[in-house]
Amino acid sequence: MIVLFYKEFIKSISFIKLRIGEITLTLFLLASIFPIIDEGGKTMERKKFETDPHRPIYHFLPPANWMNDPNGLIQWEDGTYHLFYQYNPDSPQPANICWGHAVSKDLVHWKNYPVALSPTPNGPDKDGCWTGCAVNDNGTPTLIYTGVFPESVCIAMGDNKLLNFKKYDKNPVIPKPPEGMEVTGFRDPYVWREEDGWYLVLGSGIKGKGGLALLYRSKDLRQWEYLHPLCEGKEEETGFMWECPNFSPLGEDKYVLITSPIPLFYPIYLLGSYQEHRLSVEKIGKVDGCKHSFYAPQIFRDRKGRLIMFGWLRELRSAEAQKEAGWSGVMSLPRQISLKNGEFAVDVVPETEKLRGKRLNSLSNIGIQGDAFLPLEGVEGDILEIIARFRPMEAKSFGVAIRRSQNGEEETLIGYDEEKKAVFVDASRSSHDDSVAKPICYTKLRLKNEPITLHIFLDRSVIEVFANKKIALATRIYPTRKDSLGVGLFSKGGRTTLEKFEAWEMESIWK
Repeated sequence: MIVLFYKEFIKSISFIKLRIGEITLTLFLLASIFPIIDEGGKTMERKKFETDPHRPIYHFLPPANWMNDPNGLIQWEDGTYHLFYQYNPDSPQPANICWGHAVSKDLVHWKNYPVALSPTPNGPDKDGCWTGCAVNDNGTPTLIYTGVFPESVCIAMGDNKLLNFKKYDKNPVIPKPPEGMEVTGFRDPYVWREEDGWYLVLGSGIKGKGGLALLYRSKDLRQWEYLHPLCEGKEEETGFMWECPNFSPLGEDKYVLITSPIPLFYPIYLLGSYQEHRLSVEKIGKVDGCKHSFYAPQIFRDRKGRLIMFGWLRELRSAEAQKEAGWSGVMSLPRQISLKNGEFAVDVVPETEKLRGKRLNSLSNIGIQGDAFLPLEGVEGDILEIIARFRPMEAKSFGVAIRRSQNGEEETLIGYDEEKKAVFVDASRSSHDDSVAKPICYTKLRLKNEPITLHIFLDRSVIEVFANKKIALATRIYPTRKDSLGVGLFSKGGRTTLEKFEAWEMESIWK
């Protein structure tokens, strides 16, 4: 939840040097909230969005307006998945913050539900219902969330269908930071149960020291006892404030804390051992290889025992462009986190295969020589899934080009850099629009005499890439040319071999 540090960085962002300024958002109270239920009918607004070349169709986003952090991720007793999220029903701007709500039976097809939480005038959440989580309290769905100005923790209880929620009449349940602490923030509760009760971690930081996660304990979700920091960081390494902390076991004897530090503004994981209710950190890394869009992820464990994560994909275009479009923010595809050979690993969940439509061209054993580009006939579009497996040879870099115009004036390259030992997404030529950001992302992946598989999801302005079921990169692009639909293969500095290539058109999640 970006409350005190949100910036119109889309206009002024520089990916060489990002200047972070502190502003205070003016949050307007809602006069009324009208439930929004989308049964698949085509409203006038949705008809407008159908012609929007940048609006995704198989990544979740609300019917219109602003969306940011995923909240309250939970699989309920009837098997349904519930996705709550930060939402402004009135405009594509970060104000009037409520909890939007959507429900799915399979993690990929969604149905919009009424707004779950909205601000209460003169209440502790009068300036917005900000980021939090959801738990099952002996059959009662309970939302734990942030009130602001001042920051505090509130709760609300729902019915067994998770349709109607009533706020606790003695909110806030945690009214302020621990006595004597000069904190840089105090928000974004994440709750889990252990044998002796409920535990809650809050995002915070100590002025002059660095970010940290504060640990609390409760028997009933209402009376909370502060214990100590679960984990602490150094400002020069992991920022001065940790937003959106998430904590969970990962593997047999390891635990992971995922947080989104300021001023890094990209999520990191801290992996280590958990003893005496403290996390001893052994490894720190980026959750996603592109630090510009994927932010504020939240995790939950489903009935299959999987640790699943959603993240907010921020816009990389100006506030004016977002306002004109009438929407802002997209949810990532659901990802599965695991521990592989002691390393943090992430991959897309297999349920996304349900979204596959028409199968496009399939290739195998194609050699690409020298500095070459090979266009793929029969493979084009802006709503695709692509799986490309390469066998590295002498090439310095190789991969797949997407959203390529006829003569290559616009294109985005996704590939592997042999010298950097890294997967990359190069959006530097993705658009003729100079007002949008066009980042180049790299994330390390050392190959051990093995092929590399690039699993690419293209959904108009959204790109998500998964490599060897280990790493992920997500970013946004905004091509301007109508013919920027081509797909091809490239190799630079030597030859490489494409072992296998598959592609599908993708269907809408709203069917």
